[in-house]
Amino acid sequence: MSSMYLRTVGAHLLVAATAVVVAALFGRHLVLAMLTDLNEAPHDWPMSATVERIDRGLAAGAAVGLALSALVACVAAYRLVLPLSRLRHATATIGTGEYQEPLPAVDGSLGSLVTDLNRLRGALADTETRRRRLLGEVAHEMRTPLTIIDGYVEGMIDGIIPIDAEELGHVTDEVRRLRRLSDDLSALSRAEEGRLDLRPLLFDLRGVVVAAAERLRPQVEDAGLVLDVRPGAELVPVYVDQDRVSQVVRNLVGNAVRATTPGGTISLRIGRSGRWTWFSVRDTGEGIDPADLERIFERFYRVVGRRESRGETGSGIGLTIAREIIRAHGGELVARSSGRGLGAEFIGWLPAMI
Repeated sequence: MSSMYLRTVGAHLLVAATAVVVAALFGRHLVLAMLTDLNEAPHDWPMSATVERIDRGLAAGAAVGLALSALVACVAAYRLVLPLSRLRHATATIGTGEYQEPLPAVDGSLGSLVTDLNRLRGALADTETRRRRLLGEVAHEMRTPLTIIDGYVEGMIDGIIPIDAEELGHVTDEVRRLRRLSDDLSALSRAEEGRLDLRPLLFDLRGVVVAAAERLRPQVEDAGLVLDVRPGAELVPVYVDQDRVSQVVRNLVGNAVRATTPGGTISLRIGRSGRWTWFSVRDTGEGIDPADLERIFERFYRVVGRRESRGETGSGIGLTIAREIIRAHGGELVARSSGRGLGAEFIGWLPAMI
């Protein structure tokens, strides 16, 4: 700060001093010329006294001007350098990973720069928060299956748990759970970075949704539920990756199965509204509180008090991936629920082709 401050002050002083010196020299020369040309002046006019008075006046004016210039230069330099120094300190702080303290507002031309820097700081802070939370959530999700696997393996080594197909099957289930979590995290990363590999073709959305739902009919019926699929009569043309959209449908139906008690119904509808097509998965299950509804698509977010039935749990990011897949197609996935115990509905919107 001191070096920049001195250079700025020096530049102002140099300009002011140059102006004063030039003005003094030019003024003295002008006055002398004027006095010489005065034909009315007597021959014994005390020229030296007049010149001396002029020199004193110019010197006094120069001194005052120089002092004022120095004062103005110091104030101007301070006002310029202080916010620049703060900006330099802020960028150095951001470089070390500290994003919490925002810069104070600055008036003038640097105000917009401070605003942009604060916006950048906020974005970096949000990214860092999400990164840390993701690491913690992944560690938490991995801890349970790893603990189970460790317990079974130690029990088998100690001879407490028999080494047979049934017990090894439990270990295999947890290994599959870890593999599913790894695959889901990889898919989510690609989707959020815009690198999701889509192979879209022209399809009738009814066929895509119905085929995906029918593959889960045995699972739905084994859970004591009714699967009600009504595709409608109108053609619903879409340009989509069939496998990815089927993945979304299977995820939504699977979630509905886990959230619905035996005797309930899972309904699928497909339709078109203007330039958009849509499909919905509705269940008569637990429903979702408004507070949970706002966060239902967040990674690893679990609804408070949710029942995980039949010993089956998801990876915790299925809905997040489903929404990213729909968004990658230029659409949106939304959730609706009137509250706990009133069921839930998920609607996927996709652009229509015709």
